Amino acid sequence: MMTPHPVRSGETGIAMVLALFMVSILSVLGTSLMFVSQTETWSSYNYRLTSQARYGAESGIHVAANHLLYGYTAPATAGADPVGSYDITVSPVEFGGEPVVLSSDPAVEPNYPVAAIQDAFADATAGELEVTNGSVTYTASATLLSMRQFNDVYAGAPRTVQTWLITAVGEVPGPRPAKVEASAIIERQVSPVFTYAAFATYDACAALSFAGGATTDSYDSSAPLVGGVPVVDAEGGNVGTNGNLDQVGNPTTIHGSLSTPRSGVGACTTNNVTAQTVSGNATVDEGLVELPQPVSYPTPPAPDPLPPTTTQSFTQSGGCPAGAPAECAASAGGATITPASASATVTLGNMRLEGNTTVHLNAGTYVVNSIDIAGSAQIVIDSGPVIFQVAGQDVATPIKIEGDGISNPTFDSSNLQFVYGGTGDVQVAGGTHTAAVLYAPNATGGFAGGSHWYGAVILKKLTATGGASIHYDRRLQTSGVTAGNHMMSAFTWKSY
Repeated sequence: MMTPHPVRSGETGIAMVLALFMVSILSVLGTSLMFVSQTETWSSYNYRLTSQARYGAESGIHVAANHLLYGYTAPATAGADPVGSYDITVSPVEFGGEPVVLSSDPAVEPNYPVAAIQDAFADATAGELEVTNGSVTYTASATLLSMRQFNDVYAGAPRTVQTWLITAVGEVPGPRPAKVEASAIIERQVSPVFTYAAFATYDACAALSFAGGATTDSYDSSAPLVGGVPVVDAEGGNVGTNGNLDQVGNPTTIHGSLSTPRSGVGACTTNNVTAQTVSGNATVDEGLVELPQPVSYPTPPAPDPLPPTTTQSFTQSGGCPAGAPAECAASAGGATITPASASATVTLGNMRLEGNTTVHLNAGTYVVNSIDIAGSAQIVIDSGPVIFQVAGQDVATPIKIEGDGISNPTFDSSNLQFVYGGTGDVQVAGGTHTAAVLYAPNATGGFAGGSHWYGAVILKKLTATGGASIHYDRRLQTSGVTAGNHMMSAFTWKSY
């Protein structure tokens, strides 16, 4: 009898099938890894190209900013590029009804009234950077957002400040190009020069000396006059110095604060410079403010060219003396000088007024070697600003004003400015209508005899005695200004 065998289900070859499945899975995994690797490679490559394009765009911003700061001259009152050609009442500033634009970018149409300035910008702001895989090209454009012209106290002349929006494009050409646009704003604000009623730059004892009833306070020249004079407030007459305030009472009152990098109240010596030395009935109403460091006031540049050193004496009946400028004409009591425009310059030597002479002055820059107003003589400010740039060659006292020698009936102190960079002596006696600013950071000077000075004063050493009063014009916070430092802000970028 035969023994039956079990029937099998044909499982031969299953190992091969499993092997094929495993190979397929490994193939898929391998292919996936290849795609991931390729994606990472392209991603890294794209990142590198984008970074290079961004560096190119940033280079475009920096070369454009450098050109605007050092290779470009802003519009002036007159000349080939006058401020009057622009509409500065809108933002962006317009020329011919369109925004003012400088450009080296073929995609941005330039619009600037002076072709040479546009060409210089285009040449300076288009270039390329060498990189490992070729080069990066960049171009830039600049849109003028705002523009302002003002009289710079330090320069003693009009100055223009602007705000530009710079846009630059960096591009890496090739089969896989990259393009990045970056933008930034470069601006220059104005900052006040006369922030104190009086400031002395000297850093030792008695830099400021107030005695015999001398006082400070403040007023606002933009407010209406009352009885023909400003309303004075017993506050805001701040003073400052890099050294010491010496106060002798009678009483002597600073209706404001004292600012100085020095500290302490008491006797001042060479080796121990205190902030304040007080004797008698003397006070500083708003106390001491300790500055973190000395305040630096730059020396104004000497007039160029220098004025003559001959003397022009104006007298009551003499009209215009020999050597007076062509803009001078005889008038009642003396003479009237009217420059061609508020930005025009007239030149005199040693300007002297004698007797009861009256000289009327209109807006302009007056370059003189010295100014001496003696006796009952007077200069009258008919329109401003009148800016005296004083050279002081071979003159011990380049600014000397006696009695009621200044009449500035509007009491806008920025309408009469004295700018002197030398080390001579300044002697000033203010009167009932004496409103002016005096900027002479290297000179020594003072007020005496019950004089009134409406405005502000910056000297190396300053003395006020005999009831002299300095009334600070608070409007100088916006009218007595200079150009501040350039700043870059609002940086942004985007890729295409």
